[in-house]
Amino acid sequence: MDLLKETVDAVVNSRFPEMSKKGRELLAEVLIRKESNKGEIVLNEGQVSHNLIFVGKGMLRQFYYKNGKDVTEHFSYEGCIVMCIESLLKQEPTRLIIEALEPSTIFLFPYNALQRLVETSPEINMFYRKILEYSLIVSQVKADSWRFETAHERYNLLLEHHPEIIKRAPLSHIASYLLMTPETLSRVRSGVL
Repeated sequence: MDLLKETVDAVVNSRFPEMSKKGRELLAEVLIRKESNKGEIVLNEGQVSHNLIFVGKGMLRQFYYKNGKDVTEHFSYEGCIVMCIESLLKQEPTRLIIEALEPSTIFLFPYNALQRLVETSPEINMFYRKILEYSLIVSQVKADSWRFETAHERYNLLLEHHPEIIKRAPLSHIASYLLMTPETLSRVRSGVL
């Protein structure tokens, strides 16, 4: 199976598994393949986001700078969707940065192509709705985690739900994602905290 079809299937199955073969083919026809080197900035602060990104191979992270430190907002790996939702929907510059943490193959889904497909395909329309709903839920879950869970609980939930991040992302990025210092993360991992 080629990487494009495999990626479309993984992304669609995670949000709208009942999508037909025809719907999946419509998606595959508009995706643009891009190779990214480790450390490459895929979207920079101040740019306008014009694409949803399907991750075919590798790992990306979204982050921003606050008080001179970078703060990881999100990790994405094979079968995930990455988007700077506010920039994409408003077509305004983003404050987020998307970086390849590994050599990556990504598929760009141009927002203008998405809009055309949403108008002509009920399946793509439903898929898009499911993407937006999932993004809202992920944002709420993350906000609740920061508000209500201890450092140890946040780490254990990440380990349980996204072990790929624990295995593949640098510890400094994992620590910032979990809103802790690398030292606190080390204590959590060793069971001291």
